[in-house]
Amino acid sequence: MNEQNLTSPISHLQSQKNYAIIVAGGTGTRMQSAVPKQFLLLNGLPVLMHTILAFMQSAIKPDIILVLPAAYHNYWKELCHTHQFDTPHQLVTGGEARFHSVKNGLDLIAADDDTLVAIHDAVRPLTSGYIIEKSYQQAREHGSAVVAVKSRDSVRQLINNRSVSLLRDQIYLIQTPQTFKAGLLKKAYEQAYSENFTDDASVVEQYGAEIHLTEGSHQNIKITFPEDVAIAELLLNKKPQA
Repeated sequence: MNEQNLTSPISHLQSQKNYAIIVAGGTGTRMQSAVPKQFLLLNGLPVLMHTILAFMQSAIKPDIILVLPAAYHNYWKELCHTHQFDTPHQLVTGGEARFHSVKNGLDLIAADDDTLVAIHDAVRPLTSGYIIEKSYQQAREHGSAVVAVKSRDSVRQLINNRSVSLLRDQIYLIQTPQTFKAGLLKKAYEQAYSENFTDDASVVEQYGAEIHLTEGSHQNIKITFPEDVAIAELLLNKKPQA
């Protein structure tokens, strides 16, 4: 976990073009929902809108690129009309896998090497402004910044049907945003797709770059199962109102 002091002021980041690619490719299977989980209501507003607002309410205020399956573009536009959601964003069609969806989003960015791009799960609506801002700052310092938290539980790995204990203090659970300099990210995504690419960090690492971790939060939950909605609403109601 990288805990170095930051030397990049927010004001410097605000003076340059930054992006956030919000990836929303879920189909709602594990949620057992009629609509994908990114569209479920959270305190009266679709999850995805909370996620976009988290970035726009941060000090960075990046340009938003939303990656959605083509089948849900019209539905999203209807939701925006219904909820009078007019936060600016570009809409792009998702791909076969997350890798391809991110790549489609990157294709909209004509940027120099130092432009910063955060990739974020659409169903992590509770990401704090502090985490977002720190992610961009760390990425400017080191080229990459991947949000993570230490495991709270003991961890075992199953190898050849035999479980092996791992050192909990060395285990980190990866979250988003995952933020990178655009030049590095674009080059990494020129690689051929591999099933080993589970997130953006794995793509960049395969390209040969070092991954820097930055502190996340256990409240930065990913809405995956029905009970997660109730937990998210509870946490959202505890947040101080702007």
